[in-house]
Amino acid sequence: MRDALICEAVRTPIGRYGGALAAMRADDLAAWPLKALMARLPSMDWAAVDDVIYGAANQAGEDNRNVARMALLLAGLPESIPGASVNRLCGSGLEAVAQAARAIKTREAELIIAGGAESMTRAPFVMGKAATAFARSTEVFDTTIGWRFINLALQARYGSHSMPETAENVAAEFQISRADQDAFALRSQQRALAAQASGRLAAEIAPVQLTAKRGETVHIALDEHPRATSLEALAALKPFVRPDGVITAGNASGVNDGAAALILASQASAARLGLTPRARVLAAVCAGVAPRVMGIGPAPAVQKLLAQAGLNIGQIDLIELNEAFASQALAVLRQLGLPDDAAHVNPNGGAIALGHPLGMSGARLAMTAVEELQRRGARYAVCTMCIGVGQGIAMLIERV
Repeated sequence: MRDALICEAVRTPIGRYGGALAAMRADDLAAWPLKALMARLPSMDWAAVDDVIYGAANQAGEDNRNVARMALLLAGLPESIPGASVNRLCGSGLEAVAQAARAIKTREAELIIAGGAESMTRAPFVMGKAATAFARSTEVFDTTIGWRFINLALQARYGSHSMPETAENVAAEFQISRADQDAFALRSQQRALAAQASGRLAAEIAPVQLTAKRGETVHIALDEHPRATSLEALAALKPFVRPDGVITAGNASGVNDGAAALILASQASAARLGLTPRARVLAAVCAGVAPRVMGIGPAPAVQKLLAQAGLNIGQIDLIELNEAFASQALAVLRQLGLPDDAAHVNPNGGAIALGHPLGMSGARLAMTAVEELQRRGARYAVCTMCIGVGQGIAMLIERV
């Protein structure tokens, strides 16, 4: 098989729930990084794009009619380009990149734009239809995150734990203390703020411009979620799953809005179109785990990935681990034999600080890894994340 090369990547800033990007429809948000790629590469033959693949975890609101196809049309890409939206919940953005890489490796495609988008702010409420005639009972679900329309047979076998409940389960099963979680969360915030101050994160971001109510243009260039804090402030936060629990708003990822896109191409297409390869996708795998401890999913996924590649964890120069919760991130690190404060793991902060727009996050991990490999002159990066209902996904990237 031939190489699948990552040539360009860009993302929006990540907005807080109800924050700066709240007014953007999910499909408009998804279109923004595509527009940014077009502006960055004005001489590109965009008709050469074989497909646009976007991760999207919700697909219940303004992203409901194949957000990838809607986004490429809104961005002004040729209507001859098809689009597909994929859903592996939290892993959707990384799954999109993996599917694009496989298509290029197997010669089914030459050039694909892959990424992901999620507006968690604008995720709608949904209500099912009546199951019987003259039914008067209704049930409304918030689609922002988590279960809805629960299958009772599945619930009886595996439960229907919320994401924070699974994080509590991981903390208990793997003996992750509240103090260690808060220390991890503080490191994430400090690293993200340092990366933001140095301009490191700006290298990934295409600022968003919106028109405010009074007609003025609002320029959004920074991730909104990072915040200055302290161990004392984090320790003062109350657990929100159960009174004696350890999961707080401070050691959990955010609920956020954002979108990202990467250009993947074969070597021949990159040369023909004037693209500069930056990294290659070597492999991507998934693994299943018990849904009640879904957060441990990256551990078996990374182990499976490394075994497939014939590498060990000590040969990996950089790890981008999605921080759904500090408890699961620490459990994963310890399962992989890495220290809690490993400098090569999320060196620019993670989702606790930056936020976690579900469908976008995996694509962000991939682009952050490529950018950081280039800056370090390093060789291998692993991107990995846990996935609701009990999965893990992991990708191996090599700098070129």
